[in-house]
Amino acid sequence: MRSGAKTGIITGVAVAMLAAGGYGAYSLVGGSDGGDAPAAKKQRTVVAEPPTAEQAAAGAKDFLEAWAAGDLAKAASLTDDPAAATTALTAFRDQVKPSALTLSPAGPATPAAFASATGTPAPAAKTPGATAAATPGAPTGGPTDSPSGGAGAGPTGTLMGFKARAEFEGTNRVWDYNGFLGVVKMSDNTPAVHWAPSVIHPHLAPGETIGVQPLPPLAGNVVDRNNKALNSPSITPLVPTLQAKVAKLLAEQNKDQNDNGTGVVITNAADQNSAPDRLFTIVDPKPPKPFKLTIDANLQTAAEKAMTDLGGKKGSIVAIEPSTGQVLAFANAPVTGLNRAFQGQLAPGSTLKILTSTALLEAGINPDTPVPCPVLSSNPKKIPNSFPDPFPNNTLQQDFMQSCNTAFIDQGLTSLKPGALTTTAKDVYGIGLNWQTGLPSFDAVVPDAGTNKDEQAMQSIGQGKVQMNPLAIASITATVQSGSFKQPVLVAELPQQKAPRDMSADVAGKLRQMMAATATGGTAKDVMAGISDNAGAKTGSAEATGIATTNSWFTAYRGNLAIAAEVEGGGHGVDAAGPAVAAIIKAAGNR
Repeated sequence: MRSGAKTGIITGVAVAMLAAGGYGAYSLVGGSDGGDAPAAKKQRTVVAEPPTAEQAAAGAKDFLEAWAAGDLAKAASLTDDPAAATTALTAFRDQVKPSALTLSPAGPATPAAFASATGTPAPAAKTPGATAAATPGAPTGGPTDSPSGGAGAGPTGTLMGFKARAEFEGTNRVWDYNGFLGVVKMSDNTPAVHWAPSVIHPHLAPGETIGVQPLPPLAGNVVDRNNKALNSPSITPLVPTLQAKVAKLLAEQNKDQNDNGTGVVITNAADQNSAPDRLFTIVDPKPPKPFKLTIDANLQTAAEKAMTDLGGKKGSIVAIEPSTGQVLAFANAPVTGLNRAFQGQLAPGSTLKILTSTALLEAGINPDTPVPCPVLSSNPKKIPNSFPDPFPNNTLQQDFMQSCNTAFIDQGLTSLKPGALTTTAKDVYGIGLNWQTGLPSFDAVVPDAGTNKDEQAMQSIGQGKVQMNPLAIASITATVQSGSFKQPVLVAELPQQKAPRDMSADVAGKLRQMMAATATGGTAKDVMAGISDNAGAKTGSAEATGIATTNSWFTAYRGNLAIAAEVEGGGHGVDAAGPAVAAIIKAAGNR
């Protein structure tokens, strides 16, 4: 509808009055009590006594008439917080941009009606005074059907309803919704609308914004990389979050804009993981397309079974395609709660010796360099191995195959500069680069140990303050296999962070040599038996506070597949995590 076509059209009145200023004084103070000189003005405040039914009806009617007419200054002056009301009403006018706005009083409302509009349970009655007038919309901790509903306090005072209708240029669609506001009594015996964001719309909460935005097509059925329907216990609960984050990331890249429609949306900029609340569609987006993930349905089934086979233990597993960084499978045990495959924050134990080996190789140590394996390490707080005997004639490769703690600690203290592991983790393996996988993720931490030899020692064997998850360890292994970091993603079109540099082909070849030897003749040989062609592996066990048995870790690659798994309290790497990784390798065949 064109501007000026009917009563209730938003006009430029508010802009002129705001520019003139002064409405705030009117709204906050009483008038003169007569005489030639004005008396001292008294500030208006909300009183405990509720308004009469007539006052509540009049307060709601006057406010709605002023808002609908576009007189935002007057509307704001009829509230108990003119400044906040002016900001919100102006934002609604400028960001929603209706061509016409009709607001009709609907009389007294009930807490149940407001609760229904917000998707929250109806709260107990509450007023500024001692009457039974309701205060719906306060946070209850209960479930909500709306991303915004129930997020903030709703109307206070006598609850009144209204009917809202907004029209928009270029379409004959109209947006109808039920609104709610609370009316309180002021100290000058006049009614005022108690201001809350929910006056604009019941779903709107503090910190959120409402406006017309592009509407990307709603995601269709979730399918895997081969267009096979995907219904996974570990993935399905995360799909709404995944869809919201992917839509946001792709919108930032200006991809598929021609598919978008437009609509009125509530968003929360402070919560990057929240899904936008679509209130009204002005122009339809194109029909939904299948929501295609990088997941391989067959490998996902194997990953889910591997976690189920843990027999109730907590754990997680991730499989990555090294050539692309695309996530082929991930699963959690239990399937509910934390997505520990992506968000876990655990010491990875000896699987981190891949990183330590990278730094040592880049420092000039070779796989055949003699690196003794003593009983105890040389740092002040002596650290033992998981086996009792020393191996004084070991090489670096043999230490890697046996997972000798003391050799890696002592050689690291001798050959690596302070901070070398932190730098290598970031520059070669992309650790700490704020990955955008499509889901919330903890992107791992290898903090700078400085000159603290005990902390350096712990970090070199994946303990201390190092924190990882299977996503990070699988990515490290994938980088070794391909020679280049590819940031993990769950949707192929997502942007991928680039590491500052690649490891040299020489270092990558030596790492693959050491991991292959571990798979055929080291600590991983039993798990990797029969699947060792074009493959490599590393075992790990990690101590953790409050757990008597060590956490089990295992990572491996075979062909264009890299996998990592952890099992809480699972013991040695080959005891629990290893069989889970091997199950996926066998399911994949020769990729």
